[in-house]
Amino acid sequence: MRLLIIGGGPGGYETAVEASKRGLEVTLISEGPLGGACLNEGCIPTKTFCHYAELIEQNLKAGLDSRPSFAAAAERKQAVVEQLRSGIDMLLKNVQVVQGRAEFKDSRTVLCNGQEYTADKIIIATGSVSASLPIPGAESCLTSKEILDLTEVPESLCVIGGGVIGLEFASIFRSFGSEVTVLEYCPNILPRFDVDLAKRLKQSLTKRGISIEVQAQVTRIDGNTVTYIKKEKEFTVQADKALMAVGRRPNTQGLNLEAAGIDYTRKGITVNDRFETSVPGIYAVGDVTGGIMLAHAATYQGLHALNCICGQDDSIRFDLIPAAVFTMPEVATAGLTEEQCKEHELQVRCLKSFYRANGKAVSMDETDGYCKLIVSESGTILGAHLMGAHASDLIHEIAAVINMKGTLGQMQNMIHAHPTLSEIVQSALHN
Repeated sequence: MRLLIIGGGPGGYETAVEASKRGLEVTLISEGPLGGACLNEGCIPTKTFCHYAELIEQNLKAGLDSRPSFAAAAERKQAVVEQLRSGIDMLLKNVQVVQGRAEFKDSRTVLCNGQEYTADKIIIATGSVSASLPIPGAESCLTSKEILDLTEVPESLCVIGGGVIGLEFASIFRSFGSEVTVLEYCPNILPRFDVDLAKRLKQSLTKRGISIEVQAQVTRIDGNTVTYIKKEKEFTVQADKALMAVGRRPNTQGLNLEAAGIDYTRKGITVNDRFETSVPGIYAVGDVTGGIMLAHAATYQGLHALNCICGQDDSIRFDLIPAAVFTMPEVATAGLTEEQCKEHELQVRCLKSFYRANGKAVSMDETDGYCKLIVSESGTILGAHLMGAHASDLIHEIAAVINMKGTLGQMQNMIHAHPTLSEIVQSALHN
């Protein structure tokens, strides 16, 4: 079977690797560098800067004057990206990789660099691009890609958008010394997260010196002045740089989906639960479908689509996709929020514990954080929400239990090593 994949991000290249292992003849067309936005201008370079920002915060807590330079972080970021790119090249040794822009000629033919490529099955995994507000001066803002290429730290930074991307950059540049202001249109930062969690993170970031304005509607940008309206009053923020971080939109431009008869809207390509488009044999996975825009979601959507193509069953739960925000402190979530439970009229209990009561957290001087578990009347774990050091790692213990429809009683009987941060989860279970 011949499989053609359009897009070199996680949803594309990881599916290509797995398909080649299964004996399929695979062609991968990638317009940009392999690894997609995640590796080249998103997850990985951002987390490299997060690491250096964390070192700065640790040094400050330890009373040390030395701190890593922004230049050192930028140099390390580029080295990390190049190392991982070469790793992807090795993984794709049995895949035909074509560099260039793909567009459909018909439902079985794709054009790239003047050549035609045909396949039995096609997977579209072209990801997303940065979105922007339709306001005067928006073009002067940095995007999440461009801010990673800065060579020096701005004295002041205005972040437009209090979602995952905006808050991570706000946290990073605050550690490097920028005066940071975040403007969020919704009533809370992290609009899709548990409200209790979002409010606690806002308090923590504010203590670090980050100014956060919610219910702030940005109306224009004039040079270094960002204007916004809050409660019918107009305010301004003066900043050396402004970052537009109001989300991402599906990257369908130039694909010529009409020629293949593929249904799509401004929200993304329309797919069914097999991730098959309106055209049989053509699939779409990841950000381009307009769903949950996370690299690991794209990876598993690609795996599910491949399983469907190969006639194999799986039990992947796409209603349970853990998410993490690499601010300081970190935030992580899995399963239902308290608000979603109320919307569905589910009777639940919320069990909480706090980092300040955990011996390992105290010894690390990381006492700012908490764990919140949402449990049904029958004792089933429905959701988990964490804030604090290594929250992005701790969330997966609970996500695994939720995935297996585990109960409070089962988790209470699991022994946790002492002293570890994982005991924060154990403490919540017994509260």
